[in-house]
Amino acid sequence: MKRSVAVRLSALLATGALAAATGVALSTSTASAATGGVTGYATQNGGTTGGAGGQTVRATTGTAIHQALCGRASSSTPIIIQVEGTINHGNTTKVSGNSCNTAADKIELKQISNVTIVGVGNGAVFDQLGIHIREASNIIIQNVTVRNVKKSGSPTSNGGDAIGMESDVRNVWVDHTTLEASGGESAGYDGLFDMKDNTQYVTLSYSTLRNSGRGGLIGSSESDRSNGYITFHHNLYENIDSRTPLLRGGIAHIYNNHYKNLNESGINSRAGARAKVDNNYFEDSKDVLGTFYTSEAGYWQVSGNIFDNVTWSSPGGDTNPAGPNPTSNTSVSIPYAYSLDAANCVPSVVSQTAGANKGLKVSDGSCTPQNPDPTDPGPTDPGPDPTDPDPTDPPTGTNLSLGAGADGSSKADGTSYGNVRDGNMSTYWSPSGSTGSVSVKWGSATTVSKINIREASGATGAIGSYRVINHDTGAVLASGSGAGVISFSATSLKKITFEITGSSGTPRIAEFETYAS
Repeated sequence: MKRSVAVRLSALLATGALAAATGVALSTSTASAATGGVTGYATQNGGTTGGAGGQTVRATTGTAIHQALCGRASSSTPIIIQVEGTINHGNTTKVSGNSCNTAADKIELKQISNVTIVGVGNGAVFDQLGIHIREASNIIIQNVTVRNVKKSGSPTSNGGDAIGMESDVRNVWVDHTTLEASGGESAGYDGLFDMKDNTQYVTLSYSTLRNSGRGGLIGSSESDRSNGYITFHHNLYENIDSRTPLLRGGIAHIYNNHYKNLNESGINSRAGARAKVDNNYFEDSKDVLGTFYTSEAGYWQVSGNIFDNVTWSSPGGDTNPAGPNPTSNTSVSIPYAYSLDAANCVPSVVSQTAGANKGLKVSDGSCTPQNPDPTDPGPTDPGPDPTDPDPTDPPTGTNLSLGAGADGSSKADGTSYGNVRDGNMSTYWSPSGSTGSVSVKWGSATTVSKINIREASGATGAIGSYRVINHDTGAVLASGSGAGVISFSATSLKKITFEITGSSGTPRIAEFETYAS
């Protein structure tokens, strides 16, 4: 029989989760931003360093957090905001400034970059107040509790999400947090950790998510497939009805998590999503992996997981569980290094490390929690530097794009993705705005080491900054500015993406040529 969050919440509160209802029981140890521990997909695309190297300020109210953001020289000036105390509606107001765009009913990280928010001292609790990340990049949130954020009832905040990301978000690391509710949607709550509308390169690590109807999602609908490259590791999901997480398109790496009392479903891979699911421990739960509530299938690669007292529904209609004997139906290549703890020690490791006020302890794969590395890193090397584009030195050999497939993020009226691989310089693709991406894809792995971006007549020089991405893994193969020949280490892939991140005027790509050498 289905066990809802509301039914099970009272029992959990009685056995140790009292802080969610009565206040906060926090350790008195001082924490600092230990950015040396950034892992997963947040290490890609140039890395995630937050406010490292910037000014450090202390905030004890939501208004003070907003004032710190608005007091910077620019919206990208690095800053570390140390937070202590309870942040709520009563002490959070909108603050105006040229380097911020804030709101009174949430902590608003909008149209900004290079920010760390870290709980210190006796701890930081965001009470009924969510954290909203929108059109932002290089953000770290660490060692904080966010609880009881509602989308209905009173007070409301952030659409009911504890932490929500949307609209062109890049490189976010959320670490050692506690995200919790006190019921499901009928009680006014939504997701604990949501990503939508082009959110990419995110890691959620060493965090506790509990007592909610919905753990979180990647993609707001079956058509919102612009999100991905998300890592979840060493997290505790406890007493959650579903969405741990829900994946719509994109790639997720899910390893060394402890799932306990998932009441309806767990990892829900659908709408073409691909999840690599390694060495997790699933306990006392139902339908912990599969495609649920839709006919649009998702995929998974599984290894090393333990299923302890897990029940499975029978397949049929919009229910496609991976069990009772989960096997892989796809493969996912991971572009970064990581250390796996054995699945049988995951409950012990996660209990000692996951959540706020655990001393920021981490695991190195030895099943023994370690103190964090205090060293602040530089940005992760995204890969080999490209050679300077040189339109006068075209590649030799076969243009692999001819006869391949193509797609992209958007297209202007009257243009087509297929125009970039038709061998015709008189046709072209343009994004619907000044930035966007176009991809060339093949049915089987193809080795590429060089591309040639040829601009259409009348648009030469319009392309500014760009990135070349291995769409299979999310790894950035090259970055720079201007069209022409771009070289990188030979890479075997099924889909390669050229992303325009800056331009003058309207870019027009007549041909996106690809070469093996």
